[in-house]
Amino acid sequence: MFSSLVSRLKKREYLIDEHITGAELMGTVWERGIMLLRGFFKKCWFKQSGKIFFCGKHCVLRSKRKISVGNGVTIHQGCRINALSKKGISIGDNVNIGPECILECSGVITELGEGIVIEDNVGISARTFIGARADVLIGHDTIIGPYCSIHAENHVFSDPDTPIRLQPSSRKGVVIGPDCWIGAKATILDGVTIGQGCVIAAGAVVTKSLPDYAVAAGVPARVIKYRNS
Repeated sequence: MFSSLVSRLKKREYLIDEHITGAELMGTVWERGIMLLRGFFKKCWFKQSGKIFFCGKHCVLRSKRKISVGNGVTIHQGCRINALSKKGISIGDNVNIGPECILECSGVITELGEGIVIEDNVGISARTFIGARADVLIGHDTIIGPYCSIHAENHVFSDPDTPIRLQPSSRKGVVIGPDCWIGAKATILDGVTIGQGCVIAAGAVVTKSLPDYAVAAGVPARVIKYRNS
């Protein structure tokens, strides 16, 4: 029964592992029920929301009127999401944001950031940071490992006589295509477009755009092969 309910929510077959005990399953259902109740009150302040929204404890959600979430979204405990920006944050259906992630659109109120779009069926693992001073787009069905960081801004440091913090910044944006896998602790820098179906190795630092189906690794990241070749 539980599998069929989740399958309808996710719009795909969802089977529970046969090794899970009844007590463990009930504990999971209880926890999700509390998250659903918490999400019901949180989403009342959102710009737009689907019917089902799960929210973990100790989440900090700022500028809720600039947040839109689809159906079946889960934001786990300890996340900090600040949507203060020009466009806000849009999260699609069946998105899972792991514990203690940070989504931050603006660093200062003197120059607001642009915003974040996360498409359907995206999974973001624990303690990932997304800074959206420029636009950040994460395509559908992409999975992002733990401790990743996405930075849609660069500091200018060309004038050695002026403190770097007082110099302007450049903002180009980051685009991650659909069906990508970003490995643990990878870093994606401003101005990068990652094509459809790419795989980024754990610990890689992506400084340049990558074509579709590229597998990239290293610091800085380089294409080592293609998935479709």
